[in-house]
Amino acid sequence: MTSAGNTSLLTRELATSDPEIAERIARESARQLHQLELIAPKNYMSRAVFEAHSSIMSLTSVEGYPGRRMHAGMAHLDVVENLALDRAAKLFGCCYANVQPHSGTQANQAVFFALLRPGDRVLSLALKAGGHLSHGLRSNQSGRWFDVMEYGVRPDTGLIDYAEAERLAHTHRPQLIITGGSSYPRSIDFARLRAVADSVGACFLADISHIAGLVAAGVHPSPFPHAHVVTSTTNKNLRGPRGGLILADNLELGRRLDRAVFPGVQGGPLPELICAKAVAFGEALEQEFTTYAESVLANARTLCAVLQERGYRIVTDGTDTPLVVVDLRDKGITGDAAERSLEAADITCNRNLVPGDPEKPSVTSGIRFGTSAVTTRGLRPPQMRVVASVIADVLDRLAHRPGDTGAAERAAAATVRDIAGQLPIHLPGGQGGN
Repeated sequence: MTSAGNTSLLTRELATSDPEIAERIARESARQLHQLELIAPKNYMSRAVFEAHSSIMSLTSVEGYPGRRMHAGMAHLDVVENLALDRAAKLFGCCYANVQPHSGTQANQAVFFALLRPGDRVLSLALKAGGHLSHGLRSNQSGRWFDVMEYGVRPDTGLIDYAEAERLAHTHRPQLIITGGSSYPRSIDFARLRAVADSVGACFLADISHIAGLVAAGVHPSPFPHAHVVTSTTNKNLRGPRGGLILADNLELGRRLDRAVFPGVQGGPLPELICAKAVAFGEALEQEFTTYAESVLANARTLCAVLQERGYRIVTDGTDTPLVVVDLRDKGITGDAAERSLEAADITCNRNLVPGDPEKPSVTSGIRFGTSAVTTRGLRPPQMRVVASVIADVLDRLAHRPGDTGAAERAAAATVRDIAGQLPIHLPGGQGGN
């Protein structure tokens, strides 16, 4: 029999149990309703994905893989995880998936664990060129445990310098070559990098975290059949929960990757994430998702075009992805100042390093936009043209009168709130609307 005390504990609502946290959640709800999210990793889950994420599956404790669990009571989760695996493999046209990594970084750690020994050589795209910290940044575990060299981009175009990557590979003979990252906005020549990897006997990893939804929808080139291993997050334009994903098209390699995830780099997975990933993958297999992915790309290209019309320099002179990276050096604006001013205008984005950036990562010379979240919300190119013009208005004011930006920010915020008011967010838990 449950005691009265336990009954009270298990049934108290958050507003009663912890009003301080409840208040902050309510304020965050209001913020998201009235601002436009152009931070690249952000997106919204569907109600179905959120219900799976918030379900009783979160109370399950688990270790191991379907049919090989370390705990009893796993029959239903086994079915769910197998559905997630099957749907992921179908979505990306491969024969192996692992849906247990807690994040994209842990997915990358598992690949390192499976394929390398400490001290092995890695060749990856430099962070300033658009790579990711988990690919070998010195202050990251990947950079401390492995001998990492970086290839970059051509200074005249901002495009990957494939000749440099090939030269470095032949000079240093890495065991692993990595491409992809956090702010490279163009399609990558996966076939060319696989040829480089083959020429030196290296494995080839493609991190497609920022383009996975576009790849799944067929509106961006796939890293298969070229990459040995593919990693991704699931929360960006896949519209799933925050989590990681590993893919391969070789079952023997898949077995090594399974062992690397568990017991290699993490213990028990999060069942609620697996459940939500399964639902998100199922949604991504529907025709509507292709339309969504096409709109993500159209919005990004519209944003690029308008900013260029207003005199802003776009890294690589365009985009093939949800990412738009703006180099602000010729405007005399730093990325951190631009980020603050745009947030005051109810547009969230983030400061970002650009190729050849002289600033430190906490300042930067650029800003990065992403169109995944606003596209989910319903924004389309005609509205994106308005938003892009508002962004340029704010940045123009910041460039010419950096100490007097309040009026421009307030005018921009009024426009943004009007657009946001036409694009309601259906938030979980009965919240929503505008």
